[in-house]
Amino acid sequence: MQKLVLASQKGGVGKTTLALHLAVAAHEAGAGPVVMVDVDPQGSLAAAWNLRKAEHPAMASTTIAELGATLADLEADGFKLVVIDTPPAITATISSVLDLADMVVVPTRPSPIDLHSIGATLDLLEQAGNKPFFFVINSAKPKARLVQQTLTALAQHGRVATTIFDRVDFPTAMIDGRTAGEIDPKGKAAAEIEELWAVISKKLGKGEAKR
Repeated sequence: MQKLVLASQKGGVGKTTLALHLAVAAHEAGAGPVVMVDVDPQGSLAAAWNLRKAEHPAMASTTIAELGATLADLEADGFKLVVIDTPPAITATISSVLDLADMVVVPTRPSPIDLHSIGATLDLLEQAGNKPFFFVINSAKPKARLVQQTLTALAQHGRVATTIFDRVDFPTAMIDGRTAGEIDPKGKAAAEIEELWAVISKKLGKGEAKR
């Protein structure tokens, strides 16, 4: 079972939205069975899942202390991929999750504040044994000069998988726990998520995305 973790020391970068979208994309691509785990005390991913009408992906409830045992149980149950959403700014908590990860996605918004927080997240990845990871530029404004500047800055530390732009399909879909691809399969937002999943799935578990 592959373990995909979304992590960032900066809050408000869109981890939960990406976690749900990646889990659904993985399921639709045939990478399942897929299960999501929410270890953020805010419980936003679990709340979004509770609004969903679709049966897949699954959701598992656990705590940080029980995460290792829960993952072992999920693997025994036949799940092939687990997508884990983490809390921001709680170093010890994120570190314990990163230790279990096969691949880490680090979302960041194209802003100076977000870029300044990247160092702390990279330190955690290094402490966890230089886990394979990708950056994702999230909620970018089309044609904004800062997007290219962010790409250039991040590329000095690791690979940027793709850029996800600020599109209305994302918040609209999350209202009832759906994804952008589920409300408009041919939309630009759906295509961006498909591209992101294609990059991640190709490298997942191979350790080829390290800085």
